[in-house]
Amino acid sequence: MQKRARVIYNPTSGREALKRNLIDILAVFEEAGYETSAYATTPKPNSARDEAKRASLDGFDLIVAAGGDGTINEVVNGIAPLEKRPKLAIIPAGTTNDFARALHIPREDPIEAAKVVLKGQTFNMDIGKAGEKYFMNIAGGGLLTELTYDVPSDLKTIFGYLAYLVRGAELLPRIKPIEMDLEYDGGEFKGKASMFLLAMTNSIGGLEQIVPDAKLDDGKFTMIIVKTSNIVEIVQLLAKVLSGGRHINDPRIIYKKTSKLVANPVEDKMQINLDGEYGGDAPMTFVDLKQHIEMFANVDEMPKKSISFDAEKAEREFVDKVDKLS
Repeated sequence: MQKRARVIYNPTSGREALKRNLIDILAVFEEAGYETSAYATTPKPNSARDEAKRASLDGFDLIVAAGGDGTINEVVNGIAPLEKRPKLAIIPAGTTNDFARALHIPREDPIEAAKVVLKGQTFNMDIGKAGEKYFMNIAGGGLLTELTYDVPSDLKTIFGYLAYLVRGAELLPRIKPIEMDLEYDGGEFKGKASMFLLAMTNSIGGLEQIVPDAKLDDGKFTMIIVKTSNIVEIVQLLAKVLSGGRHINDPRIIYKKTSKLVANPVEDKMQINLDGEYGGDAPMTFVDLKQHIEMFANVDEMPKKSISFDAEKAEREFVDKVDKLS
């Protein structure tokens, strides 16, 4: 029986690069042996999620998520709850493209990203579940929530990754810790913290040293609790991140592997961020679904640890911006 692929693409992502290259993208998947069709997402809420679910239930063998991390998150949410799940490929065309960065998928050329499928390399990727929603890269509460919500969409489009960093620098003086009650494998944290993160990959906001020992298929989140909210100390921690991930042993950080986390609010309302978008409010239970979705990726390149030149430049500009505020 002929294999089928459904390309779910955001026609506005990447300055409409996907739309311009769609015919060539479809040809790549045809070359890989798939009868391929496409679906353009609409402004309707959960358009990509609903189409991914429909195509999966219709028996498509491969779903291709083409767009930014938000589009990919929606597609994952369409596939992850199903008992029988198709393979997943991604074509990045967003701002930071953290997921593609972790999978070593080309982020500047959508046709080259599509060609990853021609290598035939797949692996089974962990997926995070938060309540009844799913995420593929990052969940958290505290600073991360405020940061990603406060970056206007037009600024993301124009300045990309740097927009997050500049906005983050502006927000740092306003960071205040909140009381948290976090239960994880073998332990519990009760006290004030400026944020907690649950990372699935090694790339968060384009920074690849925040989780230097990330594994994508071990059934474990990397949990990071940042206890300090002092601007000088946060800059010091950032410097340790940029100098080879030395933050993981800092006493102002709790850095653990866990398969589950229960986040309970204590006094203040705590919003939860899932892959850069609002995901509800605590209390919330997070579970790592081990090797849940089979992904196409540049598997032979994934062990390499590298930060692109553009990311390094953006990181330096971030530190300079913070120095001026302190």
